Amino acid sequence: MILIGILSVARGVFLLFPRLQIRATYLKGTLLLGLIGLAYYILRNDVLETTPIGLRLLLLGGFTLAVIFVLPRGTLSDHQKKTLLEYMDSVIIAGMTALFLIWFVVRSFYIPSGSMLPTLQINDMILVNEFVYRFYRTARGDIVVFHPPQRAQSEGKDFIKRIVAVEGDTVQIKNDKTYINGKPIEEPYRMPVQSRGALEPPGHDFDEEPVTIPPGHVYVMGDNRHNSDDSRRWGMLPSENIIGKAFLIFYPLHRMRILR
Repeated sequence: MILIGILSVARGVFLLFPRLQIRATYLKGTLLLGLIGLAYYILRNDVLETTPIGLRLLLLGGFTLAVIFVLPRGTLSDHQKKTLLEYMDSVIIAGMTALFLIWFVVRSFYIPSGSMLPTLQINDMILVNEFVYRFYRTARGDIVVFHPPQRAQSEGKDFIKRIVAVEGDTVQIKNDKTYINGKPIEEPYRMPVQSRGALEPPGHDFDEEPVTIPPGHVYVMGDNRHNSDDSRRWGMLPSENIIGKAFLIFYPLHRMRILR
């Protein structure tokens, strides 16, 4: 926002004073000061807290190098001003579009634990579509980010799990097997049984009797079934708690892929 504001002011100066002689050195200095302020704000206030510090610094470093090497030297000519204005327009429009998408459509999310192994690794960065459930109903198999119920020990953090059953379904976990409406389902995304964690002892059944999902709720579990705090412990999840559907791993780059 700070950078977009600086570019907007600079663009206004160019438009109000078309024949103003502006040295590129001054423009570079102004933009660099803006970048320093932006870096201080991000690091001090932990903006983009779900983004690794290295990735934040890389982005800021890229902007700084662009300011130093891309802008010309000396006094800007009319042609250079026109070209610079076009670049500013592109950056401002792209920045405002990105901000709109981040706030209303797509959000990034950081994976802090192994509850979704092997689908999601610790430190993965994913994108979450916050708009999709305005048009579509939740479905079995969707990976969703949500505000956990009060009964969950979340410490104010959002959870990410997979929807196993939706409203009207009957779900039962028996002998480490998931039954939906009385029939066992295949779960190829699950962590192998031999990879157990501390949350669930071997052979333990969370649900001895079938449970029917009430309207406006879903039943969620982690893919790492033996090390996940989910609906088996704190019950059904209200659909209104769902933030959005996870659809893409985008960082680290070698793991970039569509989530299914």
